[in-house]
Amino acid sequence: MNGFERRKEKKIQQIYQASLQLFSKYGFQKVSVNEIAQTAQVSPATIYNYFGTKEQLYAEMLMNWMDKQLGQYDEILDSALSFPEKTKEIMLREAQNLKLLSDRIAIASSSDWNDWRGKVAVYGEEKAAAFFMKYVSLGKREGYIRQDQSEEIAILYFTMFKNELGRYWDGERSPEELTGILDPMLELFFYGLVGQGGKLI
Repeated sequence: MNGFERRKEKKIQQIYQASLQLFSKYGFQKVSVNEIAQTAQVSPATIYNYFGTKEQLYAEMLMNWMDKQLGQYDEILDSALSFPEKTKEIMLREAQNLKLLSDRIAIASSSDWNDWRGKVAVYGEEKAAAFFMKYVSLGKREGYIRQDQSEEIAILYFTMFKNELGRYWDGERSPEELTGILDPMLELFFYGLVGQGGKLI
């Protein structure tokens, strides 16, 4: 990467960071390109040159944000934590991210955004699927996921738990409270209502 490309990439990252900060605080509709430019310390023309529209910036910011989240999940998966501890960390972050996406950077419908909505959804699904294949594979190797369980069902099961955590976190509960319910929930996640050592009759 030459000097020009490095400077361009630095500006793009500044724009992504400023966009996320402002969209998450005020919402898509209340933030202008000029405000993003001021926070990112670039000109509005730079944003339009790189992204074209505010909707395109929003979409590309979300995809960049997804990449960073999945990068963090990969680091957790590659860490020395036990598989249940890795699951707890990833599930907690996923619940936090779900809350952020649903409550704070929601976007009103517009023709411009509708053009990008499908691209963002497909991008997220493909990236998440690749990560969770790795997650399920590790869980099977370490004996926490049954060998005969399909990746599809394991991912659906994880998603159900994560979504309920996101709904439970209603804005009035602290991250500490959410963390507190994770241990009993993970017991259910791995061993079900029967419990470790229990059996169905």
